[in-house]
Amino acid sequence: MLLALFKNVAKVADKVCFFTSERFCVNFMHMLLHIHPQNPQPRLIRQLTECLKGGGVIIYPTDTIYGFGCDIMQQKAIERICNIKHIDPQKAQLSFICRDLSNLSDYTKSIDTPLYRLLKQYLPGPYTFILPASKQVPKILQSKKSTIGLRIPDNEICRYILDDLGHPLLSASLPGEMVEEYTDPEVIYEKFMHQVDFVVDGGIGGMIPSTIIDCTGSEPVITRQGLGVFEA
Repeated sequence: MLLALFKNVAKVADKVCFFTSERFCVNFMHMLLHIHPQNPQPRLIRQLTECLKGGGVIIYPTDTIYGFGCDIMQQKAIERICNIKHIDPQKAQLSFICRDLSNLSDYTKSIDTPLYRLLKQYLPGPYTFILPASKQVPKILQSKKSTIGLRIPDNEICRYILDDLGHPLLSASLPGEMVEEYTDPEVIYEKFMHQVDFVVDGGIGGMIPSTIIDCTGSEPVITRQGLGVFEA
């Protein structure tokens, strides 16, 4: 019976994670998960979140480009992503995605009403906002200036993952300059299948990253023009 199960799994993937009550993720085979972009399957979302809670690393779609993801509370997973990207965790400018603005105060210092209205106007959407980090943000995710990059993608798969995970998800771009290679999840899977636990196939991804807006000064400043059109 077990042999038949493994044969069936092998038809759709070559990685699977087994989980214990301690949420320890044992990598047995790499897996490409086909998740419906408008109606994500709860069973598959649960596979992802259990792996994330166990320290796993995934590649997932957003409203812009595909990226790496992990639980922001799992430092080893964050370090693993930095190793794949060949960057120093202490120098990397990493960001994370939230379900909505409801728990913004957990991860940022007090922000004034005009800034909150600005965030509410543009999010969810293809924007990354640089904000002052609170003490609850893991130090590995904070820049030297104690800031964080906040994203709320307009993407159903992201929303379902965040709902089930219960807290933010790390967001990091895939390495290299050949962005066109990273629009097809099957191509992404072939390239990273031995470095991550899951690659989510949520359809063809975009080629333009998010627009980055630094909100730590007196006025918002665009530090990278991406997909989002911003007018302060």
